[in-house]
Amino acid sequence: MLDQFLAETSELIEAAMDRWIAREPINFLTPLFDSMRYSVLSGGKRLRPALVLMVSKALGLSNESVLPAACAIEMIHTYSLIHDDLPAMDNDDLRRGKPTNHKVFGEATAILAGDALLTMAFQAMTDCPLPDRSVIAMIRELAVASGASGMVGGQVADMLEEGKPVEENRVLFIHRHKTGALIRAAVLMPAHAAQVDDDTMQRLSTYGESIGLAFQIMDDVLDVVGDTVTLGKVAGMDAKLQKATYPALYGVEDSLQMVNQLTEVAIGAIEDAKGLNPSKALLIELANYLRNRNH
Repeated sequence: MLDQFLAETSELIEAAMDRWIAREPINFLTPLFDSMRYSVLSGGKRLRPALVLMVSKALGLSNESVLPAACAIEMIHTYSLIHDDLPAMDNDDLRRGKPTNHKVFGEATAILAGDALLTMAFQAMTDCPLPDRSVIAMIRELAVASGASGMVGGQVADMLEEGKPVEENRVLFIHRHKTGALIRAAVLMPAHAAQVDDDTMQRLSTYGESIGLAFQIMDDVLDVVGDTVTLGKVAGMDAKLQKATYPALYGVEDSLQMVNQLTEVAIGAIEDAKGLNPSKALLIELANYLRNRNH
C-alpha cells in the first residue's frame, strides 16, 4: 500500500512541479529555469510532499486542496539542497547520483535557482483552494520551519559546530531544526488546512517531530555505513567535515536504537489519534519504512 502511494505521489508531484517551473519564454533566462528544473525534477524520496498528501488523506482532504503546498515544501527542500552542496557550505559534487547543481550550472546560477525556488514556493501556497485562515496558517508554518527558527538556523548551527567536540544539546538542536522542522511542517500544514482540534494537532506534531529526528539520525548512520552508489551522494562526508552527528557522539548501534525509540513514539501518537481516519495506517507504515531504509 505504501509503495503504491509513494509512486503515485511522486508522479503527481513531478507533473505539478513540471507545470510550475515551465521554461521561461525569454531565451536569456533559460539557464535559470534549466537549473531549477535540473534539481527539482531529479527524483529523490519526495518524503515531504508525500507526508503532506498522506496526512491530508488521513484527515479527509482532497489532493487538489493541498497539492500546491506539497509542491511548495519540495521546492524549499530542493533549494536547501542546492545551497547546502555549494563550496561555501558542504562542497559536494554528487546529489541523487548526479553532479550537484553548481557543478553543472555554476555557483552563481545555482544560488539564484535556489532563491527562485524558495520564493516560488510561497507563490504556490497562495493557490491552495482553501479558506484564507487555513492558507495563512499553512504559510506561517512553512515560513517558520524554513527560516532562522527552523531549517536555516539548523544549517548555521551545523556549520558552526564543524570540527568542535560534539555536544548532545547542540547536535539535537541541529537535527531538529535543519531536517526535523521541515518534516514537521509537512505533517502540520494539512492539519491547519483541516483546522483540526488541539489533540489531533498535538499528536501530529509529535509524529512529525519524532520521524523528523529519526530520519536525520538514520541519515547520519547511513553516511557511516552506506556507500556512495546506494546513497546517491558521497558517503563519509560527515566524518571528513567533522560534523556534529549522533554516530559521532553515541556510535552507530546506540544511534539505531534511538531511531527505533523515536519511531515507536511516532507510531504511538498516530495509533491513539482519534481525529484521523483509517488511512492513518499509511503514516504508521511510513514510519516503519523510514527506520529500515538503506538510502
